[in-house]
Amino acid sequence: MAAPGGSNLAVLDALDSARTQMYHMKAIVIAGMGFFTDAYDLFCISTVSKLLGRIYYPDDNLYIDKPKPGTLPVSVNNMVTGVALVGTLMGQLVFGYFGDKLGRKRVYGITLVLMAACAIGSGLSFGSSAHAVIGTLCFFRFWLGFGIGGDYPLSATIMSEYSNKKTRGAFIAAVFAMQGVGIIFAGLVSMIVSGILLHYHPAPAWKENHDRSWQDQMPAADYMWRIVLMIGAFPALATFYWRMKMPETARYTALIEGNAKQAANDMQKVMDVEIQAEQDKLARYKAANDYPLLSREFARRHGLHLIGTATTWFLLDIAFYSQNLTQKDIFPAIKLTSPVDDINALKEVFEISKAMFLVALLGTFPGYWVTVALIDKMGRYLIQLIGFFMMSVFMLLMGVMYNDLKNKHTTLFALFYALTFFFANFGPNSTTFVLPAELFPTRVRSTCHAISAASGKAGAIVAAFGVQSLTLKGDVGHIKKALIILSVTNILGFFFTFLVPETMGRSLEEISGEDGNVENGPGAPAGVAMGVADVSKDDKMPVSSTEWQSSMHA
Repeated sequence: MAAPGGSNLAVLDALDSARTQMYHMKAIVIAGMGFFTDAYDLFCISTVSKLLGRIYYPDDNLYIDKPKPGTLPVSVNNMVTGVALVGTLMGQLVFGYFGDKLGRKRVYGITLVLMAACAIGSGLSFGSSAHAVIGTLCFFRFWLGFGIGGDYPLSATIMSEYSNKKTRGAFIAAVFAMQGVGIIFAGLVSMIVSGILLHYHPAPAWKENHDRSWQDQMPAADYMWRIVLMIGAFPALATFYWRMKMPETARYTALIEGNAKQAANDMQKVMDVEIQAEQDKLARYKAANDYPLLSREFARRHGLHLIGTATTWFLLDIAFYSQNLTQKDIFPAIKLTSPVDDINALKEVFEISKAMFLVALLGTFPGYWVTVALIDKMGRYLIQLIGFFMMSVFMLLMGVMYNDLKNKHTTLFALFYALTFFFANFGPNSTTFVLPAELFPTRVRSTCHAISAASGKAGAIVAAFGVQSLTLKGDVGHIKKALIILSVTNILGFFFTFLVPETMGRSLEEISGEDGNVENGPGAPAGVAMGVADVSKDDKMPVSSTEWQSSMHA
């Protein structure tokens, strides 16, 4: 779509029409390794949290009707697993804002440094008492989360602004799919480390000897969880140099800094395209994009879409993080792990890690990459609707049929559980990341993605401090209640998806209205924004939007 009085900027046209080339792949790897680190750091805590309970709270469950190995008190468990999520939420908002104010590149490296330093700090948590160790662990994991939070808006925005419009969805989704690889490695690394230490430090099961079941494995068990947490620093450090070498995105340089020549030069250095600098056309784009986030114009054009991206991500993360943080409590029910009193401390870590690895490999991982393969064919909107609906169905079935599935049909239970992970990732967990990176104008794109992502982390905090409290002690009634609650949140996400328009096949400027024509951008009437053709405006409807509507009705 043309800007008023002339054609699109050459640098933007070149980016939208560029063939897929090595630089795109390099950008996916550089940004994706950040998400690998994010997922590893956020989810590896699930593999070792029960070990922390055995080591630092060994007498916590001894004086009840049915004694069990020590576990973290509910409030402590929620802090250990949830504090990183609080840091992530704050980091998303801070780095998202500065990504728009200072530029994507200028703050991109800071996130990696913070992640690496705090991953190492988490493993070095010090003190002679449980309170001291857990307190320092929570301190470092908060700042670890702060760095992780910055990676969400910056990686998504950078990838969307580098991509061509034909494969933009797949590129952004591929960056996010590295989260699946990170979850797999969180389970795999924990399994390997615990397996090696278990081989050299055998111990009786807890029911055979309460104290020796963990004391015979000290200090190896204490080293084990620290090693696992510190390993999360290495992927971040490995990509720091390459992240610093990435140029600022051409869209930010041209549309926000107003330097079309520099944008053209930057892109010609890294991509096999020839670009003409057209400084004279920038004024038209600035005129169409000269409004702040807190303005009536933004609310008119993008208000409903920001509500849509924020609410769907919030509802999705309640379910998604509940699945991941509570799976250690579900595994015994589907016979993936042994009863806790039949095993020692390191054996429990090994079995939880193995189960987490298998569920991630067979359920979580495929969903991400099916999304990458189909997102630019099916569209974001349809994938998100399907994912929310199927997650709701499977969680409702598990909640209603929990006793029968647990006692009589454990294979079916495991299948339903794996399918909820598959449809989370071939569904809203991927699309809620992609859509905010496409819908909003360059001036506020990083901030709007940050607001949407922070809303998601608010949902994750609800999962960590609310839903996880229901499943921690393994009570059947509470687990059933949690699954049914999650089914309801998913169906709410299904309906809030209707606030979000399809973005497939259109340029970022066309989607956001930055090209000067807002009639068919996000500020268009609801029917047009949702993909229903407005025939009274067919003289202004772009070909790509018409093609998209045809594909949706095909």
